[in-house]
Amino acid sequence: MQLTSREQSSINRLLIFLIALDVVIAMIALFFPDFWCEIFHGTDYLETYGLLRRTAAIWVAFALFQAIALVKWKQNYLWLVIVAGLRLSEVFSDWAYLAFSDSVTWFAWAALLLSPPSNLFFGWYLFSKANLLKSSLKT
Repeated sequence: MQLTSREQSSINRLLIFLIALDVVIAMIALFFPDFWCEIFHGTDYLETYGLLRRTAAIWVAFALFQAIALVKWKQNYLWLVIVAGLRLSEVFSDWAYLAFSDSVTWFAWAALLLSPPSNLFFGWYLFSKANLLKSSLKT
């Protein structure tokens, strides 16, 4: 079964959204950690171990792989599987962040509560589309 042009467009829009999301959060965390701490924790930036910026580097990698997938997925469905795996790797992290943070803002609660089910859906969606593409190669 081939993907319709509407499904292909949906995949492209999702990848563009994910790229933009990861670029924005990475840039804020890397270059404006004070702002990050203000909107997520209502506190000053006091980190001494560089964990926020380490996480930002991971989001940069996500954006890079998603950008590659945006260009390459029609030639090789495995790029959708890679992005699905990236999104699924984040399923538990934000709820752990909420559980162990000393203080969080209302924005953090909203964003971090929605992120895991969103990543689960994005991962499932991309994996299912990759599976359809794989099936179409066998016929």
